[in-house]
Amino acid sequence: MTDKYHEQVAKSRVTTDDNFVKAEVERILSEKMEANRTPEVLKLLFNCIDLTTLNATDSPQSVARFTERVNDFEEEHPDLPPVAAICVYPCFSPVVRTVLDVSEVNIACVSGGFPSSQTFPEVKVAETALAVEGGADEIDIVLNLGNFLDGDWEEVCDEISELKHSCRDAHLKVILETGALKTAENIRAASVLAMYSGADFIKTSTGKGYPGASLEAAYVMCQCIKEYYEQTGNKVGFKPAGGVSTTDEALGYYTIVKEVLGEEWLDNEFFRIGASRLANNLLSDILGEETKFF
Repeated sequence: MTDKYHEQVAKSRVTTDDNFVKAEVERILSEKMEANRTPEVLKLLFNCIDLTTLNATDSPQSVARFTERVNDFEEEHPDLPPVAAICVYPCFSPVVRTVLDVSEVNIACVSGGFPSSQTFPEVKVAETALAVEGGADEIDIVLNLGNFLDGDWEEVCDEISELKHSCRDAHLKVILETGALKTAENIRAASVLAMYSGADFIKTSTGKGYPGASLEAAYVMCQCIKEYYEQTGNKVGFKPAGGVSTTDEALGYYTIVKEVLGEEWLDNEFFRIGASRLANNLLSDILGEETKFF
């Protein structure tokens, strides 16, 4: 007997043919990517970065220094846009809130037992609420992969909905961990479930323990976002993360988003890139010389 969750996924017309997806990605990049290699696009990509530090060695002092670099950037490069957000563990949201001076930069926190999503639901709710209370504008959680792969989709959706409620006014990004899901069929199902449960963004990966973002996963996720928008009128954002470190890689994701979703998704309200190394590489290409600012 199917439930409403499986029925909703079954209604989706987004392709689950992995070979077709791979061929489409190759076609789009070969035909369209080079035209996007412009100074304006590189600046936009920089402005879409969630500048991330998620290390076991993070401390209040190191996170404060990390945040100060974002403040310094505005002073030293007033002609360039800032990054979109600083992404940290939830316990550091008050540190970033205290130190950050750049009003256009948001505070994002991973939450909900990141990166495995393996803890008590009550802990996930409390952690999310505390991160928001501490100053987070955005919360990145991981979809419960164990329940998803077991087919317990009601549990998956109930948890996302509850964490969305805990976010209050903060935006919720749901990480699908596409490297663990592997197939277009699984990625489509996870995308649909996350969006119908209240995700403001769907994100590829944690960058921890599984293969990170892939262009094929991006293509399927963007097709799901497009279909969801056509059905509901709600625009959901897209965020590749995990291993996106070079300008070429960032341009690839930009090109997929542009071709599948269109120009109206190409700003940091609906397009983000989770990265720690990308900022310096993009900055080097924008400035025309090797730069290690962050």
